[in-house]
Amino acid sequence: MAKRKQKEYQCPLEAAMEIIGGKYKGVIVGHLINKTLRYSELQRLISHATPKMLIQQLKELETDGVIKRKLYPVVPPKTEYSLTERGKSLVPAVIELNKWGMKYLKEENIPCAYKGDI
Repeated sequence: MAKRKQKEYQCPLEAAMEIIGGKYKGVIVGHLINKTLRYSELQRLISHATPKMLIQQLKELETDGVIKRKLYPVVPPKTEYSLTERGKSLVPAVIELNKWGMKYLKEENIPCAYKGDI
C-alpha cells in the first residue's frame, strides 16, 4: 500500500479532512460499516458518482489505510472493499455526521432519497 506524502498540518482537523473530505469518501466509509462490498455494489449505491471519481476516491482511501481492497484472480475480476482498523475507528464520526446531515435536511425541509441509517 502506497502512503500519502507526509506534510505539515496546521491542526489535526485539517489532516482528518484531507483523509475523509473527498466528495464520496465519507459515503464510501458509511456503506462499508460492518460490510464487505464489491466495486459494482458500491457503484450501484453511489450511482451519481462517475466510475472515474469512485475509483479515485477508493484508491485514496486505500492509500491512507482506511479501506482494504481484495482482488480475486478470476475472470471477470472480482474486487471487494472493506474497512481496515483505521477505517473502523472513523465509524462513530461518520455516524454522527450522518445524524447531523439528517437533522439539517429536516430543518431546512430539503428532500433526501435516502431514508435509512448508515
